[in-house]
Amino acid sequence: MNEYKLSERLLKVAQFVPKSTKVADIGSDHAYLPSYLTVRDTTLLAIAGEINEGPYQSAKKQIERLGLSNRIQVRKGSGLAVIEDSDQVDVITIAGMGGALITSILEEGKGKLGHVKRLILQPNVGAIFIRDWLLANHWSLIDEVIIEEDEKIYEVLVAEKGHDLIYDENRDAKLLLGPFLMKEASLTFIKKWTNEQKHWTQILHRLEQANESEDNQKKKAELKKKIQMVQEVI
Repeated sequence: MNEYKLSERLLKVAQFVPKSTKVADIGSDHAYLPSYLTVRDTTLLAIAGEINEGPYQSAKKQIERLGLSNRIQVRKGSGLAVIEDSDQVDVITIAGMGGALITSILEEGKGKLGHVKRLILQPNVGAIFIRDWLLANHWSLIDEVIIEEDEKIYEVLVAEKGHDLIYDENRDAKLLLGPFLMKEASLTFIKKWTNEQKHWTQILHRLEQANESEDNQKKKAELKKKIQMVQEVI
């Protein structure tokens, strides 16, 4: 991958990074996103955080090769532990993980979010976990994007500090589907949730053939609720 050519999903993440900020990219892999951001904006500073030794070393080599060592710090560590109070990070990006993992990273690192003004999060699955966490922790969802790349569908969520009033109506559907994405109802959005609905219907059919139990009844009720929510939107 060329350091100046990002995947479509990372380009979407990059589009939401304000200029002249300090960014911490968590789970940075080979530091492609920080590299792109600093080349695009000569006033931007970045931290590339990576827990795994291989990508950490690759990121260091890439930054050195690009001559960006004075603007990008590559740090090894788990989640937001790579951020220090003195860094005064403005923006945190976390991309390419499951929504539940991104949520756990944010929860474990809550003490590092004091100076942060914006979160840009790209879950591969489970965006509902992130929306739920943002709402519970007084982060306001300000934008969402859904894209398809290499036959996979991704969502990008952008949040800033504040009380979120967007969920005051139709809360459950908005947490599951995304309030901005529901409103736009793009072809990619419809494709994603049509496929999900088919999958849930198949599971529901299997559950209806199985023995009745309290757990089984609960699962069926949850599936029926989700199927109905999707049907009402698409």
